[in-house]
Amino acid sequence: MHTARFEPWSFTDLLQRELDRRGVHRDAGNQDYNSVTDWTPAVDVVEEKTRYVLRADVPGVNPDAIDIAMDNGILSIAGERLPVAPAEETGVQRIERPTGRFSRRFTLPDTVDADNITARCSNGILEVVAPKAPEVQPRRITIEAA
Repeated sequence: MHTARFEPWSFTDLLQRELDRRGVHRDAGNQDYNSVTDWTPAVDVVEEKTRYVLRADVPGVNPDAIDIAMDNGILSIAGERLPVAPAEETGVQRIERPTGRFSRRFTLPDTVDADNITARCSNGILEVVAPKAPEVQPRRITIEAA
């Protein structure tokens, strides 16, 4: 009896790749960056008590080639991984790592302090930290006699 491997997400993944290849998903927020994304980095989003942390897998991407912007509550991360030229003497047998442009967008809550968002890239992991704004405490207003 032959056993078939069932992968329920393989069709969805193929559909997403085809849509990306055809240019269905474009970054409409930035007119200069209006090309198709060639690959999509995996991103973890973690909410902590005082901040949100986004960690994106971007191995082989130069940190200078990554643009991060916050506009109207939407955090945009875009960049490009350049292909590595094969050496003349070895040739190319198989290339599996995607190259080209990528773009991800995240809607952040209103509680984010947009002025203090920081980012750093280390060992192929881009970490974007969006601190939460301090909660506004209600205060009692006293009435002065005239």
